[in-house]
Amino acid sequence: MIELDGLTKRYGEKLAVDDLTFSVEPGIVTGFLGPNGAGKSTTMRMMLGLDRPTAGDVLIDGRHYDRLKNPLKYIGALLDAKAMHGGRSAFNHLLCLAQSNGIPKARVHEVLDMVGLTAVAKKKAKGFSFGMGQRLGIAGALLGDPRILMFDEPVNGLDPEGIHWIRNLMKSLASQGRTVFVSSHLMSEMALTADHLVVIGQGRLLADTSMADFIQQNSRSYVRIRSPQRERLLDVLHGAGITVVETGGGTLEVDGGKSELIGELAAGHQIVLHELSPQQASLEEAFMRLTAESVEYHAHPQGPPQDWGDAWKKGA
Repeated sequence: MIELDGLTKRYGEKLAVDDLTFSVEPGIVTGFLGPNGAGKSTTMRMMLGLDRPTAGDVLIDGRHYDRLKNPLKYIGALLDAKAMHGGRSAFNHLLCLAQSNGIPKARVHEVLDMVGLTAVAKKKAKGFSFGMGQRLGIAGALLGDPRILMFDEPVNGLDPEGIHWIRNLMKSLASQGRTVFVSSHLMSEMALTADHLVVIGQGRLLADTSMADFIQQNSRSYVRIRSPQRERLLDVLHGAGITVVETGGGTLEVDGGKSELIGELAAGHQIVLHELSPQQASLEEAFMRLTAESVEYHAHPQGPPQDWGDAWKKGA
């Protein structure tokens, strides 16, 4: 379990993390989301004792990271796939980590096999592709067989098979009762992996809730209906006190989860339906809606000025 209490980090006048309080529970995959510059990486670094908080506290299973003896046995982390000595082989990189944390040499062979790098165990890390580096970083996180695992953008550089593998790995680790905390910008992947979400923006906590509740609370759910007997259907729905929005092309929309009721009303009045489909926003849409006010840099779709000379004169 990871516990944050009032965690704050200030760099000069810049407030990177602002009074964060939340817990990362065991047995589930917790996703950590936020726009660029939201403070996710800073928060994760403070969890691991790599940055010192300006205020607040972080506990790893009730203790501070710097007080853990052989910390890789408690928490494994992948924050930067390039954080390794390029002149060392994959095996020697992991062996150094193992020896520094009282982990037996046999475990190095186990994790190399687990991440699919046994065939290149003697190859120097500087010759690895980005995806191979990711796998080696994940091997390092798994090395101490810890109860807590933290991953920052774990699928970067991985091919489809690798993405499928890491997704199933995280779910498997959580099913074993471990604490799994993962940060990613890939909303589609997070939607398939995470059970719970912690969302921050401009260093502040915006949401701490289940995946299902997050989407429900930050998006519109509705039922889409099409019928060749549209006017009769409208009369029946209005008579039942149901508000209907006509969206063109003969399509009707009803807010909320009323698909069963609508189907029963149509059947009771012998009205033919060509479509009756509940609609729910994606995680990406819900995330964009919640964090719209927290995005630090907004791109604009229009192209550059036609006359760059005039733009330069205006100070663009």
